[in-house]
Amino acid sequence: MTQTQAFDLVFFGGTGDLAMRKLLPAMYYRHRESRDTQGWRIIACGRHAMSREEYINFVNEHCRKFIPQNDYHDNAWFSFTSALDYASIDATDAASFATLGALLGTPGRVRVFYLSTAASLFAPICENLASAGLVTPLSRVVLEKPLGTDLQSSHRINEQVGAIFPERQIFRIDHYLGKETVQNLIALRFGNAIFEPLWNRAWIRDVQITLAEQVGVESRGDYYDRSGALRDMVQNHLLQLLCIVAMEPPSSIDPDAVRDEKLKVLRSLRPFTPEDVRNKIVRGQYRAGAMSGKPVPGYLEEQNIPADSHTETYVALKAELDSWRWARVPFFLRTGKRLAERVAEIVVNFRTLPHAILPSSGGADAANQLVIRLQPDEWVRLYMNVKVPGAEMRVRRVHLDLDFAQTFKIRQWDAYERLLMDVIQDNLTLFMRRDELNAAWRWIDPIHAAWSEQTEAPKLYTAGTWGPTAASALIARDGLSWQEEM
Repeated sequence: MTQTQAFDLVFFGGTGDLAMRKLLPAMYYRHRESRDTQGWRIIACGRHAMSREEYINFVNEHCRKFIPQNDYHDNAWFSFTSALDYASIDATDAASFATLGALLGTPGRVRVFYLSTAASLFAPICENLASAGLVTPLSRVVLEKPLGTDLQSSHRINEQVGAIFPERQIFRIDHYLGKETVQNLIALRFGNAIFEPLWNRAWIRDVQITLAEQVGVESRGDYYDRSGALRDMVQNHLLQLLCIVAMEPPSSIDPDAVRDEKLKVLRSLRPFTPEDVRNKIVRGQYRAGAMSGKPVPGYLEEQNIPADSHTETYVALKAELDSWRWARVPFFLRTGKRLAERVAEIVVNFRTLPHAILPSSGGADAANQLVIRLQPDEWVRLYMNVKVPGAEMRVRRVHLDLDFAQTFKIRQWDAYERLLMDVIQDNLTLFMRRDELNAAWRWIDPIHAAWSEQTEAPKLYTAGTWGPTAASALIARDGLSWQEEM
């Protein structure tokens, strides 16, 4: 990669799970693979009183296990941890920020403040950074989700943070946009002449976007019960992926050119009426079942979950865009916990042939399909019909396969690697603008409002399955089926 300028990267919540699992490993890889890291400084902030040496020991114990053994090298790790420091800070105590100021020193460097904390601390942290004189024109602030629970609370957070940092210095992160396959979706659409002419209602029948998890709520019960799948996954991850699929070609890769087109998609989403919420959205909640042959509890038996909770752990919905390109093309979105597989993928189903003249071993109307797999592995497959060897003229559906690991033979960047370096290099392309966030909440809020007025509980599904049967009925009303049911 190109040489990166000197910077100070400050992680609030620097002893937390995200820092140990994702943020510090990402910076280890970038530090290991960069030519010149002399000017790199990483400062973790947390409430616990710790010396720098004690923090390094803490990182050795809690972070190293998330780096595969074949990627770990003693010299590289020692060099990386030499760039680490620690500051004991109470986010709500302005006086404690003097400790951070002493570590940061002169203001002529890039300063990135990454807020991996509860959203309720975003405003106090930003205000205390400003009071301590630590916010400069070269500063950036990174905001982790969730940014509020609805439009009103999101607006309040953005107003408070925006009073300290101009919009161009605010990076609202969604790690799905940093995945290699999402980047390749942009390249496939706008870097190849064969796809864009077909990328419209005339040739595409439907789009399915799935973010399925096998884990339950684990230790996040208190947070999750206040959030639910709609806020936790649909409002951000799923809608951002929908934007990448559906947006018009931007005039350039400039951040605002890309984000302008994403905003148009969000504004073209057809709002849900209360009747639509009943007919076009399925909300579910997992009950006890088995995962990998082992019994797991139901949602209501999880720690910190009220026995009468109606919080959804699964959402499937039919979204429609009121635009010329996508009129009458359904976008089916679904996400859930305790599902049969851990998978994230985008499936673009093309229309069937208007007149099939060749017999097919996969059905006479076997349609072309583009599948973009985001996790657990990353690949792109284009399914098409080819002749089966032999005397007969018979076709069968096969796929052209782009497996990134096999094709490029290099280690793929983790999403957080890309996004952290984009922040440092001041590239806003993959981060949400405030008006995007507002548009997403305007579409989501009526769903919650309708649910609050309905007495019907979420539909139960057994842990280890693909969700409520009502989700299959939802897509079947359009004569379609989910990818794993095809």
